[in-house]
Amino acid sequence: MSTHICPKCKNDSFTWVVDEEISSLTIWGCYNCRYEAIEDESLERICSRCGSKSESYLKDQESEYWWCSNCNRITNEKN
Repeated sequence: MSTHICPKCKNDSFTWVVDEEISSLTIWGCYNCRYEAIEDESLERICSRCGSKSESYLKDQESEYWWCSNCNRITNEKN
């Protein structure tokens, strides 16, 4: 399993696991800063910056945002 740049601490230590009970949910976690977020894979879209279909809608305890795992762009728009 590969790692990605964590949206919180910016280290290459962000990885995921699929929830076995709800197959469309992915749980992301950073093993450096312990940040966790939930992704609903049905909301994936094409990133307007890099053009890759790797932008996911993440939700944590404090916020919801779009995050591109390819270029690490974060946007706070709801749509």
